[in-house]
Amino acid sequence: MKRDYYEILSVGRDASNEEIKKAFRKIALDCHPDRRPGDREAEDRFKEAQQAYAVLSNPETRQRYDRYGFDGLRGQGGFEDFGARPFESLFQDIFDEFFGARGGRPGRPDARGRRGEDLLYSLRISFTEAFRGTEKEIPLTRNSTCPECRGHRAKAGSGEKTCSKCRGRGEVYLRQGFITVAQTCRQCRGRGKIVDEPCAHCRGSGRVPGEKKLTVKIPPGVDTGVRLRVEREGEGGIEGGEPGDLYLQLEVESHPLFQREGANLHLEVPLSFSQAAVGTDLEVPTPEGQEKVKIKPGVQTGDTVSLKGRGMPSLNGYERGSLYLHLLVETPANLTKRQKELLTEFDRIESEKSSGSKVQRFWEKVREIFQ
Repeated sequence: MKRDYYEILSVGRDASNEEIKKAFRKIALDCHPDRRPGDREAEDRFKEAQQAYAVLSNPETRQRYDRYGFDGLRGQGGFEDFGARPFESLFQDIFDEFFGARGGRPGRPDARGRRGEDLLYSLRISFTEAFRGTEKEIPLTRNSTCPECRGHRAKAGSGEKTCSKCRGRGEVYLRQGFITVAQTCRQCRGRGKIVDEPCAHCRGSGRVPGEKKLTVKIPPGVDTGVRLRVEREGEGGIEGGEPGDLYLQLEVESHPLFQREGANLHLEVPLSFSQAAVGTDLEVPTPEGQEKVKIKPGVQTGDTVSLKGRGMPSLNGYERGSLYLHLLVETPANLTKRQKELLTEFDRIESEKSSGSKVQRFWEKVREIFQ
């Protein structure tokens, strides 16, 4: 025997529509098979409450049930065919509660227009432009909001009508057993409305293709891989939706001298044998021009001189990186006779020094080991 529908939902016969809806939501959230898988008793209770709500939430079927009981529902094809099927909208609310959905979903009529898609543009700039910052004019091909219908897709003076298939919901519901699945309506493509007379300018799409030259600012300190956002310069919105954004994917050309590492720069500086020995003043290149640097006597290959604040600007604008000079001492080759004589004399004097050089100490240790 079937139980009374009011008893199933635990509400009185004078319960309001909102009270009936809340009662069903409570049972559905507690007994839905997705929440209590494998629980046959909960599944049966869910289906029982589902049928009770389908009847009592519809004023026409509720009136027949109140007057004639279950006999008043015979010949109606079952609860799935009652009137406007209010269960479906409630099912969507419950689905949102299960999965944490909030607010309107894209494509549904309760969403405030459709936002335009974002665009990605690859931009290549020079090392100097990355150091100083620059402005670039880029050609942009995109779909903009139609100026005639302002994205609403309909001819001026005409309107839209409610989709007959989904009845303005933007979704249709397929029921398999006790599970209802929502799908985007194919007839209105999820908009819930159908345009009677499409706009001739955009052919009812709400957007028109076009080209635009856009000037964009590139801040100092950018590097390859940095992505800059230009707000509202993407594809145009539809039905009052705002435009998308434009993203600039940057690629910075390499420099013939400087090697970059974040905000720091590295430069290899060759020195002659004599410069390394006695020290020297060098004019070294920096991103802003040449700068005099003092090299102390006795430097070796691999020694580094740091110039703080001579590297790349940082994107945060607070400080600049450093420029590191990596010294490379060149050994002279193809010596003249006179050069050989002078270097031989230099080596003799060096070996007579009481402290001894690294070379001299090395060979003394070798002799100690192998004697």
